[in-house]
Amino acid sequence: MNSEVIVYIVDDDEAIRHSLELLLQSVGQKAKSYASAREFLDSFDPSIPGCLVLDVRMPEMSGMELQQILTEKDIKIPIIIITGHADVPMAVRAIKRGAMDFIEKPFHDQYLLDSIAKALAKSVEILQQQQQQSTFLERASRLSPRERQVMDILITGKNGKAIASELCISPKTVDVHRGHIMEKMQVRSVVELVHLSMSNM
Repeated sequence: MNSEVIVYIVDDDEAIRHSLELLLQSVGQKAKSYASAREFLDSFDPSIPGCLVLDVRMPEMSGMELQQILTEKDIKIPIIIITGHADVPMAVRAIKRGAMDFIEKPFHDQYLLDSIAKALAKSVEILQQQQQQSTFLERASRLSPRERQVMDILITGKNGKAIASELCISPKTVDVHRGHIMEKMQVRSVVELVHLSMSNM
């Protein structure tokens, strides 16, 4: 497994934290463990891909409360919830809030490892999308207001004549704007521009 991704373990049970760390180390996966949700929040770096293995019942702040805080902060880390006191309504709430899995203790090691592998792959995908979105917004900020208008219509699939008609400008002016857009957005074709713009949708 990629050493640049991290599995965060948040559980107030020291024995559980230790056993999960050993399990992950046995497959070459980097792990960090925390005894409380607050401890995790104080040190978490969302720029590093990873997933969160989270206990439900903890003092001060429960796993569900931590999940809600992460959602409110728009932190899209994949979450696997583990609990020794599962109930159907709790599981439904967790999944609706975006948890990838809800696992009851005791659990099979391989099932948890498989779930973690899926969550880590999802985390890398999310981070790549965020980076693409940031790239799009940074490049788009270089466009003039008129160039942005032309680009917004261009990526809907309309041709130069249709754009000229909609904006009441000449097709030649549209071509000039299109050239500037391609240069500033650092793409070679409308297809590339569409792909880049999709990260911002």
